[in-house]
Amino acid sequence: MYQQKIQAVSSFITMSAVEVGKHLYWEIGNYKVHGQVFIVSWLVILVLLVLGFTGTRNLDRIPKKFQNFMEFILEFLQDIAKNQIGEHEYREWVPYISTIFLFILGSNWAGALIPWKLIHLPEGELAAPTNDINTTVALSLLTSISYFYAGLNKNGIGYFSRYIEPTPVLLPINILEDFTKPLSLSFRLFGNVLADELVVSVFTLLVPILIPLPVMILGLFASSIQALIFSTLSAAYIGEAMEGHGDH
Repeated sequence: MYQQKIQAVSSFITMSAVEVGKHLYWEIGNYKVHGQVFIVSWLVILVLLVLGFTGTRNLDRIPKKFQNFMEFILEFLQDIAKNQIGEHEYREWVPYISTIFLFILGSNWAGALIPWKLIHLPEGELAAPTNDINTTVALSLLTSISYFYAGLNKNGIGYFSRYIEPTPVLLPINILEDFTKPLSLSFRLFGNVLADELVVSVFTLLVPILIPLPVMILGLFASSIQALIFSTLSAAYIGEAMEGHGDH
């Protein structure tokens, strides 16, 4: 009986080693930034730049191996933009949708595949940048700015007529919708990535290393789905903003 109680207490102590909310702060002027987010973010960006440069350095008319893979990724991302924005206007938004998708996918996979806990920091720990609410909010705000720009660029000042359609009574709800879009984008991504990392961390601490592998594989799949959802919704919001509201 006593032995079972001791084991239970030790399990709780082990679980308490999973830290949430601690950060390595860097002071830049009068501002404090999360250092661990910057470190992993720049590593992800560096890997994406190297892969992009390597895959497009020597292009052949008949693609082989890595170039074939890169062209497949590009076509996949073009299809996301084309399906959500429309065939005539999607091309100028492919770079943005592709960047959002690849950065989120790279960040999520970096958190799921690399054992950051082995690297000790003075405060906090290295992890996926997308498990920090500041990163997901920043990405969501970029999408908000993008669809406002897309709507105003396409429809001019008439873009704001969408707020009183189909009736002016819906004006408060339509305005509220523009605030809930970035909120839902940011919290969905943040919550899913953080929950996945916490589950894997707890399993790794409590059971042998081979047991959490199925959970990690499921986490990789979920991470990919989250990148797809975020980029698809971003493209959908941009496409919605570019619709001619005056024609309805």
